[in-house]
Amino acid sequence: MSTARTPTGRREPRGGADALVLERAFPDAAETVWAAITEPARLERWIGTWSGDPATGTVDFAMTAEGDDVAAEPVEVSVCETPSRLAVSLGEGWRLELTLAAAAPGTVLTFAHLVDDPDAMADVGPGWEYYLDRLTVALAGGEVADIRFADYHPAQCDYYRELFAS
Repeated sequence: MSTARTPTGRREPRGGADALVLERAFPDAAETVWAAITEPARLERWIGTWSGDPATGTVDFAMTAEGDDVAAEPVEVSVCETPSRLAVSLGEGWRLELTLAAAAPGTVLTFAHLVDDPDAMADVGPGWEYYLDRLTVALAGGEVADIRFADYHPAQCDYYRELFAS
C-alpha cells in the first residue's frame, strides 16, 4: 500500500538558471549532517557511496539505493566548505548545491538542483524528495528501507511538471 507524500520543492532562480530547491530541518549539529552527506559510510546509508581522492576535485559516486546494476560515475567537487557548503557536478550534467545553516534547535539543509532540463523535473523532483527523506530517517537512526519510492513517484510528478512548466 502506497502512502503519497506531499511535495516540498520550490522553483528558485540561481545564477541565471532555475533551480529545484528543497529544505530539510534536522535536530543535529551541522557537523553531523555534514558527515551524513560527505562520509562514504554514512552517505551509503541513504543514497550511495563515493571512492577516490576528493583532493583531486573528482570522486566516483555509486548510488546504492537503486539496485546493484547502477554504475559509478564521476562527480566533480567544485566547492567544499566544511561543514557548510558543498557544490558538485554529476556525470550526467547535474549540478547540485548543498548548504547547511544553523537553525534552532539544529541545522537546515538547503538542497538545490540547478535545472538543465525542465522536462526531467517531473521525475527528478520526486527522486530528491525520496532521497532527502531517507537522509532524515538515517540521521534519526531509523530504517531507510521503510521509505518507499512508490510513495513519491508517480504521485508527485504532476506537481514538479507544473512547477517547471514554461
